[in-house]
Amino acid sequence: MEKHDLLHEFPEYQDKIHELKLEDPHFRKLFDEYDEVEHEIRRFNSGAESASDTIIHARKAKLLHIKDAIFSILASN
Repeated sequence: MEKHDLLHEFPEYQDKIHELKLEDPHFRKLFDEYDEVEHEIRRFNSGAESASDTIIHARKAKLLHIKDAIFSILASN
């Protein structure tokens, strides 16, 4: 299964991601939340955990929302 962690999603921002994780508490919170939801989706997709299609869809929508917020921060800095 393809990885969707932030360093794979935004390789051009790798240094900025690291910097913001250390210096910006709001960014760190979004980063951690993204990581948590992404891992949860990977567990669903691998069969390690089961969930309804509705739950999986909601988690994927949340992941995209967080990703958009993170990209907005990365692009504006």
